[in-house]
Amino acid sequence: MKIRISFLVLTSLAVWAFHSAAAQDTPESASATILAFENKWNAAYKRGDVVGMNSLLADDFIITVEDGSTFSKPGYIAQNGDSTVHVETSDMSDLKVRMHGKAAVVTGAYHETGISKGKRYEYRDRFTDVWMNVNGKWQVIASHYSIPKSH
Repeated sequence: MKIRISFLVLTSLAVWAFHSAAAQDTPESASATILAFENKWNAAYKRGDVVGMNSLLADDFIITVEDGSTFSKPGYIAQNGDSTVHVETSDMSDLKVRMHGKAAVVTGAYHETGISKGKRYEYRDRFTDVWMNVNGKWQVIASHYSIPKSH
C-alpha cells in the first residue's frame, strides 16, 4: 500500500512538473522573451555596445538596410562601432511577434535620430527581424529595414 501511494504521489508530481514546464513555454512567454531581446539589442545598438550586439547576433546574421545594402555580422558590428556616429534616439513601436516553433518573426516601426560625421540625421523605417532558438539560445539571424511610403 505504501509503495502504491508513493508511486501515485511521484506520478502526480511528475505530471505537475511537466505541465508547469510546458506552461512556461507558451507563445505569450516566448513572445515576451523575444521582445526583451529586441529591446536589449536596441539598447546595445544605441550605446554602441559591440559585445552586447555580438552575443545577440547569429554568426551567419545578415541585415538589409534602407538603401538595399547588406551587411554580415562583422560588417554590421564594425559599422555600429563607428565613433563618428552618435545615436540620440532609437525607438521601436508597433511591435508584433509571430512565433513559429523555434523561430520568431518581429515586425515594427523604428525611429532613429543622431549625429553622423558632424551632421544630424533622422530615420523612420519599418523593420522585420527573424530570431531562431538554437540549442536553447535565441539569436537574430536576419533583419530587414525599409522606408515606408509617405501618405
